[in-house]
Amino acid sequence: MKLLAQELPSPRAIEETPSPGINKDPLIARNLQKEQYVGILGLAIALIAAVGFLSRRIEYAIIFAMILSAILIAFFLFV
Repeated sequence: MKLLAQELPSPRAIEETPSPGINKDPLIARNLQKEQYVGILGLAIALIAAVGFLSRRIEYAIIFAMILSAILIAFFLFV
């Protein structure tokens, strides 16, 4: 009878505090980073190609800006 007298946690408290390391939220995408990087790279190449058909100077300016941005991002991440 002593077991029945103990106060059990409410079901709502259990729902609000999931166990660590186990998150089954369907809105969070998992293991999609490779596909995202490939998609972003494809979009960047398509943008440069589309602009390149219109103007070579703008294409070179975009490529230069992307390379300079990558160098600056790497510099600030590692320094």
